[in-house]
Amino acid sequence: MKKQKIHYMATRPDGTVPPTTHGWYYSAQGETIPTVNLADHIGETVDHPSPGQKWYTDKPFSYFHMYTRPGEILERIEDGWPVRLFVVEPLGETGNWGSDFAPYWLMSHQIRVVEETEAWRAFGHRGAQTLAALAQLPDLTRQWAEEWAADPEGTRRTYAKWEERVDDTRALTDWAHWRARYSRRSAGFATAGQLAGDAAAQAATDAGAEPYAVARIQLRARCLVAGQLMYDRIRTGEYEQSVRGLLLGAGLDIPASAAV
Repeated sequence: MKKQKIHYMATRPDGTVPPTTHGWYYSAQGETIPTVNLADHIGETVDHPSPGQKWYTDKPFSYFHMYTRPGEILERIEDGWPVRLFVVEPLGETGNWGSDFAPYWLMSHQIRVVEETEAWRAFGHRGAQTLAALAQLPDLTRQWAEEWAADPEGTRRTYAKWEERVDDTRALTDWAHWRARYSRRSAGFATAGQLAGDAAAQAATDAGAEPYAVARIQLRARCLVAGQLMYDRIRTGEYEQSVRGLLLGAGLDIPASAAV
């Protein structure tokens, strides 16, 4: 029996649907962009307030844009994280820009709002673990910065060895990146990495770390979050597990390195 596809839509934190594309440009021109608040229509059928040409982006909000792979949904959210996530059902005629281009997209001018679901799903299968790792980062980063301050030369050597292994194995740029693409989590992967880098840079700078240390701490944070997000996809055989260990900080004595 073929598994029924679930369609997801992400909204701003207030429940409103963001522009289909380039909403920042129209807002800058003083134009009002129509929207729909999905939170106000749970269990209801909703018609698009200003439908565009099928299925092109001829206005900032042309259609309801759904995803069957929630790990990609953050690719078109201009305001980024956080979001709210809804399960919807497309009604009437549906379309796409081309199934080969984006097979996990679907567009329609009418939907039924089924329910609101957990926002962590926007990062993919391991979104909950990824958000937990992101939440830990400010405290972890302060700890890492304290380690640098307590033993700058020793910590620098430790990080240099770890960073060399990360570069040599391409643990982040190849293993995590491509496994994210294959499992349709590219947008979640990119967003998680950006959030991790920003959080680590802020916390490390606030803790007084010097620029070299801040950059390495940022890398450590991005790797840790990537390792959590892709834990289930980098696991076959001893070598893959060693790559996963590098992402999670093997050799750096990370207290929270064990994935769950």
